[in-house]
Amino acid sequence: MLSCKELVAHSSDYLDAQLSFRERIAVRTHLAICWKCRRFIRQMRLTQAVLRRLPDAAIPELEPLAARLAEQRKAR
Repeated sequence: MLSCKELVAHSSDYLDAQLSFRERIAVRTHLAICWKCRRFIRQMRLTQAVLRRLPDAAIPELEPLAARLAEQRKAR
């Protein structure tokens, strides 16, 4: 059976359907018993969904906002 660390290492390939049948079974078996890894995979799926919705073109307003946020963080 996979360890949590091994599952994390295979997570991207699992989500992208790039694993062999045997590897998929090992991941699914681990997910059936490990709630922390199920939660991790849910978070990864959510992240993928959010990233898919981002615009392809750069948004000019984001650069100044990111710089301002970085300065505020340094000030703390």
